Amino acid sequence: MAMISSSLIPCGQFKTTYAADTTMFLTPASRNWCIAGILLAAASPLVLSNYLLALLIQIGFYGIAALGLNILVGCTGQISLGHAAFFGFGAFASAWLNNTFGVPVLLAIPLAGVMTTLLGLLFGIPAGRLKGLYLAIATFASQFILEDFFARANWFTGGSSGAMANPISLFGYEVGGDKGFFYVVLVFVVVMYVLGTNLLRTRDGRAFVAVRDHYLSAEVMGINLTKYRILSFGISSFYAGVGGALYGHYLGYVSAEGFTILLSIQFLGMIIIGGMGSVMGTLMGTAFMVLLPEATEAAVSTVKHFTGDIPALTSALAYIKEATIGLAIVLFLIFEPDGLVHRWRLIKSYWKLYPFSY
Repeated sequence: MAMISSSLIPCGQFKTTYAADTTMFLTPASRNWCIAGILLAAASPLVLSNYLLALLIQIGFYGIAALGLNILVGCTGQISLGHAAFFGFGAFASAWLNNTFGVPVLLAIPLAGVMTTLLGLLFGIPAGRLKGLYLAIATFASQFILEDFFARANWFTGGSSGAMANPISLFGYEVGGDKGFFYVVLVFVVVMYVLGTNLLRTRDGRAFVAVRDHYLSAEVMGINLTKYRILSFGISSFYAGVGGALYGHYLGYVSAEGFTILLSIQFLGMIIIGGMGSVMGTLMGTAFMVLLPEATEAAVSTVKHFTGDIPALTSALAYIKEATIGLAIVLFLIFEPDGLVHRWRLIKSYWKLYPFSY
């Protein structure tokens, strides 16, 4: 069924060149739907409340960071249990550049991504020689090394006091509120996701996939395993840094307590639920993970509405949210290991083949 779903192209759509076969969109219809989705998102602040806009903003900056992790894990076959630390480094780096050197926030955000890239390349050096469990332990160590750095580097992070992150200003006007910041995040999401999609169409992107599928065959074909493993860590860190910088300037304050191992696991959950190696699946998984706690809280509120206030249920709400996230990851690994994007492709294939059963 997966082969069918990937080859259901409307009649008359013929590809006569290699360039046409590797376009970003398989059909003009898919391109038009994507443009319509962006325009619809751009119009959403006109009708949505600040609460819903805040959720969309979270999906935006978490989605950028999760895409970097998906390039590393889903496309290259590496593993990282320290993604939240690089996410936090990007937040601190952008605030540091702005507060210390007066770099404009819009310029500090990509520069923070570059700084996080250099850090990712440094920590990615062991990836050239490690794989599997040993690589997981190495990245796990990077999480705690950076957490300790955040707590001790007062000159960079403010230590236990944290650091203030100034709001974004454009042409002298401060971009304040959820509505203004939503458009900033939307622009970054579109740019970063277009870059990510194009990356997977390049020679380097195909090399990442070759390393993931069979590293021995990739090495026989002349692919430098060490180079591409380290490069994937650098690219992943760049996305984490940009997402973290947006996160910091959205909150206005950055503290080391927000970048724990739990957040790293949530990033892994985003790409597992959305679909490993899929750009669109990354955004779907991020939306699922951001909205799941809200849906859990709504369900608990509904239960309380019919049963009355249950103190034990109210006090356990935070733990219920965490347990729901863990349960969702386990259920997806068991019943839908290819993620939401695979289910979406099956649904599209079903309607294209309806009413036939094949």
